[in-house]
Amino acid sequence: MAEYVPGLGEGVATETREQVKPPPMFRVLMHNDDYTTMDFVVAVLRTVFHKEPEEAVRIMLNVHENGVGVCGVFTEDIAATKISTVHANAQANGFPLRCSMEPA
Repeated sequence: MAEYVPGLGEGVATETREQVKPPPMFRVLMHNDDYTTMDFVVAVLRTVFHKEPEEAVRIMLNVHENGVGVCGVFTEDIAATKISTVHANAQANGFPLRCSMEPA
């Protein structure tokens, strides 16, 4: 049997909880150039960014008309991975297509 020790186990138990913040988010931007075909841009938006055909065309036209367009908002690691994937696909297909990211 356990021995009673005065003061041990008495009082209020407090637990500090660490506040977990959501990770910072980043916009992935696609930049217009004079060489990458519209079809290739739409294909990239569909495969890398998982956009529906209509949305991919809308984003592509926005990039074409305004020089830059938002492909999506992601955590930093995912945004960086998507940018690397776009650059690798563009280079493999002979296009200078570029993406960048900025804090959302």
